[in-house]
Amino acid sequence: MKVGDRVRVKESVIVYHHPTHRNEPFDIKGQEGEVIGFANEWQGKAISANFPIVVKFENKFKAHLRENEVEAL
Repeated sequence: MKVGDRVRVKESVIVYHHPTHRNEPFDIKGQEGEVIGFANEWQGKAISANFPIVVKFENKFKAHLRENEVEAL
C-alpha cells in the first residue's frame, strides 16, 4: 500500500470525530477513501504508531487506521 491508493474500510471501526456525526459513535465500515500518508516518522525519527495509515475520506474527514482495517481497491 502506498500514498494515493484508494482503500475501503473492511472492518467495523467506530469514530467520534466524523463531521456530520460529531461526538456520536459512527461506524465507517464500507467507506472509501485515499491513503494520504503514513505515521511512521516524527521529527526525523522512526516511530511505531498503533494506527499508521492516514486515510482521507469525503467531507474533510481523515482517520488513522490499522493495516487490517482497510483493503486496497
